[in-house]
Amino acid sequence: MNLQTKLILPAEWSFQDAILLCWPHSSMDWQPILKDVEPEFEQIAFHICQFQRLIIIAQDKHHQAYILDRLDSINAKIDNIQWLIHKTNDTWCRDFAPVCVKSDHEMLALNFEFNGWGNKYPSVLDNSTNDAIKQHNILKCSLNTIPFVLEGGSIDTDGLGTLLTTKACLLSEQRNPSYTQFDIEQLLLKQLGSDRIIWIENGYLSGDDTDSHIDNLARFCNTTTIAYASCEPDDEHYPALSKMENELKQLKTKDGNPYQLIPLKIPLPIYDDEERLAASYVNFLITNDLVLVPTFNDKQDAINIAKLQDIFIERTVIGIDSRNIIKQSGSIHCLTMQLPQYTISDEF
Repeated sequence: MNLQTKLILPAEWSFQDAILLCWPHSSMDWQPILKDVEPEFEQIAFHICQFQRLIIIAQDKHHQAYILDRLDSINAKIDNIQWLIHKTNDTWCRDFAPVCVKSDHEMLALNFEFNGWGNKYPSVLDNSTNDAIKQHNILKCSLNTIPFVLEGGSIDTDGLGTLLTTKACLLSEQRNPSYTQFDIEQLLLKQLGSDRIIWIENGYLSGDDTDSHIDNLARFCNTTTIAYASCEPDDEHYPALSKMENELKQLKTKDGNPYQLIPLKIPLPIYDDEERLAASYVNFLITNDLVLVPTFNDKQDAINIAKLQDIFIERTVIGIDSRNIIKQSGSIHCLTMQLPQYTISDEF
């Protein structure tokens, strides 16, 4: 690729070749709740493959056959499913899958380093996934390795060069300790084509072990709209989330206008034993035809689905029960990664 070519990170609502989903397995941390969480994975897979290609990462051929059996039993559109056989440490492929950027003429897949959210968890197998994707000829574009720790869930974009992220995550000393904020901005400018980075200083969710990934807190719905997590004043998160809300209210689009802000109230507290779980409706996935939103058997489920449907008027917004998924500190967006148009090989 010509070094002078202008790169841009596509927005999630841009047309996609496929969605990547890594299936849970008994050798992972999912083992104690595997039978409870797999139906939630099935629903994610079922809805995605109704309309577009879904690439499922299975641990081995036996695992592949097992998953295929389960999806066939719920009448999933099997013809839209393809497979990558590769062992991983866990299932959160948003954070270790390739980040794809585009120029006027071609795509480029970026292989950032993944270190288990700041060396919290084993990550060697996860970090080898992008090399496996390349070796299996899934990509039609080049894969460039970037010696910098970056998780896909830590950034969000409007597709016009504006990047949304949190200081708590990207400035974490456990990720890139030798990089200053200025260094990080210059790297993201070069590698992702960003020309404006919005650093969110406030906001967190109890039970989130990612150091406040932006995809649980605030997301672009289109170039002028941001959905964000909010809560009632008596919730423990209120001081942090209300400060984040005030930050968002001060933001302007590139045209100098305030963003349309869509508050998505988090559900009543959900606990696993005594630990509160990071339940957020902001962790939705935008696909070509649908928006898949985590739900929690809470009165806010229907309210927030309706709010998002008013924004995503050209897509159908569907709730997916995620009460078991969040027991491992993530949700639908964290489990998936979109691969934009012109990324996937015609021969795969």
